[in-house]
Amino acid sequence: MSVNNPNLLIAASGTGGHLFPALAVAQQLPDYNILWLGVPHRLETSLVPKSYPLITVDIDGFQTSFGIKTIFVMFKMFKAIIKTYQLIKSKKIDIVFTTGGYIAAPAIIGAKLAKIPVILHESNYIPGKVTKLFGGWCNVVGIGFTGTSKYLPKAKTQWVSTPVREEFFSPQLLELDIPENVPLIVAVGGSQGAVGLNKLVRQSAPRLLEKGAYIVHLTGKQDEEIGTFHHDHYLEMPFYNNMAGLLQRANIAISRSGAGTLTELAITKTPSILIPYPFAAEDHQFYNGQEFVNGEASLLFRQDQLNPDLLTETVLNLLNNSEKLVSMGEKSGNLALTDSAKILGKIIRECLTIK
Repeated sequence: MSVNNPNLLIAASGTGGHLFPALAVAQQLPDYNILWLGVPHRLETSLVPKSYPLITVDIDGFQTSFGIKTIFVMFKMFKAIIKTYQLIKSKKIDIVFTTGGYIAAPAIIGAKLAKIPVILHESNYIPGKVTKLFGGWCNVVGIGFTGTSKYLPKAKTQWVSTPVREEFFSPQLLELDIPENVPLIVAVGGSQGAVGLNKLVRQSAPRLLEKGAYIVHLTGKQDEEIGTFHHDHYLEMPFYNNMAGLLQRANIAISRSGAGTLTELAITKTPSILIPYPFAAEDHQFYNGQEFVNGEASLLFRQDQLNPDLLTETVLNLLNNSEKLVSMGEKSGNLALTDSAKILGKIIRECLTIK
């Protein structure tokens, strides 16, 4: 680390939706000394230390109702703010970047106390609680959807889309044994609440496989029925590292509608059937997905309105309508910026320059 280069604190924690965009931005700032702020026992503890020093603070999410647990949450938050402020001062941090979530609260407050710039990226259409509370304290709030600005009237917002990993921008070799001339359906449950989607996919699989399709089903770690359905053309696994190659090859994706996943679908121009996670905070996955429906890139169904027969018929109708699939793919590509990480990197540099 060079003593002359700027010192950047990145606060990103919890899920790939927060971590992968932050990592993509970090890659745009190779001349910066980067320190990472996270939470113990979350995904960052295994992902981040490979590239950046990680400091953790013990905090929990805000509660919707006041009670004894809320007092403990607020006490932890107060301690996290003090620790973050002390970290900023001791490490001579010049600027803070955060991708939202509750880790953003001590990062933003600590930056304001230290009187240094802070940049926030909000990927969801409906901003999270911390973004709504503290977005106005940030120098810039980068937003993943243009319509998000109306929820942040006190913040300086700029549409930047959502950063994705570098591998999505170049062709990736798919290591799976799938013939080139067969339709491929990719089902993406994810680690957060995928049980309902996974059941729908398994119940639809026999008819789809009968029609000659291959299915790659990424179930997430929480699925208890993994291994209960077998077919040579049905490939099932909790996760798959080469998501870029998989979506580049897919004819259709069946997916939740987290902002990061939607951006990956847009970059790879993959037509999709979206089933929003029904218990997402403020139903944000539905509103994320609705933007793709409005852009004619996706079809969307509420989980409780969908059954295996309807899902099967919807997939087969799309597979039999190549013109619609091509159109959906092309329109999907219009819904994300390919240089999102570069834009955010430039914003960070400019905010530090005019500090």
